[in-house]
Amino acid sequence: MEPVPSSIPDFVDSRQGNDTGDAAEAEGFMHRVDEISVQIDKLEKRVIEIEQFYLARGDAQQNISKASSTLKDKDKEKHITSIRKQQQDSSRREGAAAKRMQELMRQFATIFRQISQHKWAWPFLDPVDVEGLGLHDYYEVIDKPMDFSTIKNKMEAKDGSGYKNVREIYADVRLVFKNAMRYNDEKNDVHVMAKTLLEKFEEKWLQLLPKVAEEEKRKVEEEVEFQFDMQHAQEAAYANMARDISNEISEADMNLKGLREMVIQRCRKMSTEEKRKLGIALTRLSPEDLTKALEIVAENNPNFQATAQEVDLDIDAQNEYTLWRLKVFVKDALAIKSRSAVAIDSVDNDNIDDNKKNNSKGRREICDAVVKSAIKRTKKVV
Repeated sequence: MEPVPSSIPDFVDSRQGNDTGDAAEAEGFMHRVDEISVQIDKLEKRVIEIEQFYLARGDAQQNISKASSTLKDKDKEKHITSIRKQQQDSSRREGAAAKRMQELMRQFATIFRQISQHKWAWPFLDPVDVEGLGLHDYYEVIDKPMDFSTIKNKMEAKDGSGYKNVREIYADVRLVFKNAMRYNDEKNDVHVMAKTLLEKFEEKWLQLLPKVAEEEKRKVEEEVEFQFDMQHAQEAAYANMARDISNEISEADMNLKGLREMVIQRCRKMSTEEKRKLGIALTRLSPEDLTKALEIVAENNPNFQATAQEVDLDIDAQNEYTLWRLKVFVKDALAIKSRSAVAIDSVDNDNIDDNKKNNSKGRREICDAVVKSAIKRTKKVV
């Protein structure tokens, strides 16, 4: 973005005695710079939001459905609308998947009913009567007791505590038989009955298993598709946001350029003596600061080679904008290094008429405050 000059030179004293008008005009410039600064701050937050998104995009653990807290209102609305649509589609898919699972559970219920009605199923219909049968070590051997009545009640539960998928029921039915086989000796009738029923149950389960596996595969594929759609929707939202930001940055840049031209037109030209003293002050910069000063010159002179081994800088050939930027930079650089504030102060026109100097001092301070405030805020996005 085009930088605002870090100091605005003196206004041309074309309106003698109109200090109030000059101050009002300077105040107007300051107000416009503040408006642009606020806009730039908002743009910066949105740029950071985009950067964070693309940096985090490769993180497999990121929550891609998390809405942005710093999106611009219209971007946020588009973003939320897109995400909401994906969530609605996901809800419809989940609803369809739940119906298919209910059908599988209905088919499994037929298998369960056949097994529970077998003539050898009676030992497994109800919970084991541990106290009545004197099985004092039962809970030491069996970690999770299970029986057909418990399974049936859970299959028929309507309060949300029931089984969520058919494999949960399958696991509990197997547990009934595995518990009986584990607690009872192989020659015990209960052990034999459990083993026989388990074999019959597994045979029937194998007939249903292909449908269960197909549904599980479909569920995984739909989940992957949902995640992809959500990611795509979010990427599209951020892409649109980046495009809008680019347009707004261009607009802010044009506003800054226009403001700069207005300010420069109201600024006095640097005298020949000031240019000469500026050239002398440039030679007192450190190599690092001199390089930065040459870069300032190069910004408005595409043909100027700031990094060349030998540089021929013609002060008289520079425009007013570049000259005043150089003046402020040199002054600040020398002040920071505590070399000689007096040396850079000599760049000022010592022969300015006292009355004119007094009249323009207030205007210079207002102008400097305007642009220093602006450059401080715009550095972030330049």
